[in-house]
Amino acid sequence: MPSRRDGRPGVPSRQAGPIGRVRRAKRAGRARRAGRVDRLAPFVLVAPAVLVVVLLRLWPLVLGINFSFTGDGELNGTAVGLDNYLALLDDPLFRTSLRNVGLLVLLLPIAVAIPGLLATFIHLKVPGHRVYRGVYFFPAVLSPVIVGAIFTLLLSFDGPLNAALGGLGLPPVDWLGDPDVAIFAVVGVHVWATFGMALVVFLAGFSTLDPSLLDAAKVDGASFVQTLRHVIVPGLTRTIQFVFVTTMIGMLTSMFGLLYVMTGGGPEGSTYLPEYYIWMQQGRFDRPALASAASTALFVAMLVVGLAQVAVLRRTGKED
Repeated sequence: MPSRRDGRPGVPSRQAGPIGRVRRAKRAGRARRAGRVDRLAPFVLVAPAVLVVVLLRLWPLVLGINFSFTGDGELNGTAVGLDNYLALLDDPLFRTSLRNVGLLVLLLPIAVAIPGLLATFIHLKVPGHRVYRGVYFFPAVLSPVIVGAIFTLLLSFDGPLNAALGGLGLPPVDWLGDPDVAIFAVVGVHVWATFGMALVVFLAGFSTLDPSLLDAAKVDGASFVQTLRHVIVPGLTRTIQFVFVTTMIGMLTSMFGLLYVMTGGGPEGSTYLPEYYIWMQQGRFDRPALASAASTALFVAMLVVGLAQVAVLRRTGKED
């Protein structure tokens, strides 16, 4: 009989011998299985989302790119190489839509600055911030068709806006009939109708900003502009990057309703954007292969612009 350290007889250990080794092996096996389950759990949880993205996003994208290299009409299903892309480059309406994309990129900082400043006013509780908080999200709940119909009436040549300009002694402006003005009018309406979502994102970003930095700037006597430049903007770099990219995607893919109601792509095709061009080729002219080529071009444009924006903003953030 085994003895204890004090010399007195002890109880045989239940873990000694073959039975103990078997039990330890079973416990080790269960631990290994539990470890494998823990490692596989994240993949199992994200698998449904990945499957949805692959089936509803990536696979249609691949099919669309492949379809863009086929012909329309009598050449339906026949490989035509780059003919559709060459036809796009020869189409003045498509070139106009690309030029308008460049204009949107130039106007993007204004579209991001508006909700950013309003969110700053709300966070700093400047006079009137309760009014901003109460009404900022109202345009986002309206349908683009309703927004377009409202502003078509407001911006008509004999509408209220030109009447107000006349009361100030200014000449009327053909907001939706002048090719040099119409695109700016539509983009302005789009910014008004969608800035509420960006403002919500900015307010969420402010919740991660260290309040002691704002207090220190206030104690040091920093002006609003100095606080904005040296404290708020560097602290919200990630949020600004996100808003830049999502706002640009929204401009390129969510303005169809406004264009359809307010200008119909006119005047003289001056308000065409790739999204509206794609719809015209598919829905009006029955050229799905050409529309697929335009869709692929729009995807590439969004990818290039988005990556360029992220690169520039990251470099700016590092310099700050």
